[in-house]
Amino acid sequence: MSHTVPGYGRRVQTIVYRNGATGLRPITPASAQTLERAAEKALSPAAWAYIAGSSGTEWTTAANRAALDRWQIVPRMLRDVSHRDLSIELFGHRYDTPVLAAPVGVLELAHKNGDLEAARACAELRVPFVFSNQASVPMEDTAAATGDAPHWFQLYWSSSDDLVASLVRRAEASGAQAIVVTLDTHMLGWRPRDLDLAYLPFIHGMGIAQYTSDPVFRELVRKRASQPAGPRPKVTRAAIRTLIDMTRRYPGRFRDNLRSAEPRAAVETFLDVFSRSSLTWPDLAFVREHTDLPIVVKGLQHPDDAEKALDAGVDGIIVSNHGGRQLDGAIGSAAALPDIVDRIAGRVPVLFDSGIRTGSDVLKALALGASAVLVGRPYVYGLAIGGAAGAREVLRNIIAEFDLALGLSGHTSVAELNRDILAAA
Repeated sequence: MSHTVPGYGRRVQTIVYRNGATGLRPITPASAQTLERAAEKALSPAAWAYIAGSSGTEWTTAANRAALDRWQIVPRMLRDVSHRDLSIELFGHRYDTPVLAAPVGVLELAHKNGDLEAARACAELRVPFVFSNQASVPMEDTAAATGDAPHWFQLYWSSSDDLVASLVRRAEASGAQAIVVTLDTHMLGWRPRDLDLAYLPFIHGMGIAQYTSDPVFRELVRKRASQPAGPRPKVTRAAIRTLIDMTRRYPGRFRDNLRSAEPRAAVETFLDVFSRSSLTWPDLAFVREHTDLPIVVKGLQHPDDAEKALDAGVDGIIVSNHGGRQLDGAIGSAAALPDIVDRIAGRVPVLFDSGIRTGSDVLKALALGASAVLVGRPYVYGLAIGGAAGAREVLRNIIAEFDLALGLSGHTSVAELNRDILAAA
């Protein structure tokens, strides 16, 4: 058996350095901090505020990083780590790595074809892509771009049960391997960056294509459009631009949509039905009634809620605080993870989200007990810089760094990782 076969990380390094010898530089910076700065330059102020911003003082986003930075990796030496296995098994599927692309809404803010570009990037790497409920492209189109690569679907629970059922049915028909029910966004958090710009992309018809492509939602829109219109907004240049944005993004011919009340009615209907704050644990049974797919709940931070999720019959849990975008002053996700893992005790997979920026972060989260991790903002930054190629490069780099961190810490598989390899800072 050869002892010179390089692992994933080594192969990526070799590609980068060999390309450099011919004058080719990477599309995206390898450093997480430099990547973020480059993305800010590539994005409009409004897009940057929406993508990078968080709630309140953005304390929770800082807490996510602090909770990961609290842990230090203790490497072990003189172990044979020449061959490493990054693969994991989740819900009966074998995935090449423990990295998934998190659901991120309104990807068209980062790239005009953001959802499709992200799907192509994930498909090339075989990274499961969690389609956002707030996408700018219908899930069927994104599934076509994904091909036979794995994908999941994220669900925001609408105030219309019929719409919830329709979205779930469509996700299953599109080939999704799991339904991710996001629990922490039943109302929008207080986001000063967006508020200062008075900018919400949904009002411009952005990020609502899962809705405008849905037959149940379209019927709600038709009913609303047939009713007497409310007060007309003051005619300003900004109002005209907003109306044009709504019209351009609504399905159908632009000229026909200009004469229709439906584009504006669609935005108003979306704002009415987007979420529901009256949900309780028994309501999860409704999703189970409409799909045989694994149901994963996202947004848990407390062990008691994890226990209630199990009692409700979920198949998996994602420890997450929405990347700090919802509740200012909340616990960092990596601080919440160990207690939830201990309470669940292996009964269902526990995944991790919020704050992952590097391969070493992935290693830490897995060592703390996560079965897999979700990466959000970094691949969106890559998307803003270089489209599908940029998003692919960012995800590739995180996986490559994780592979190297695995070997450098003295381990050869995800299954070997546990809290014994970490020390509290």
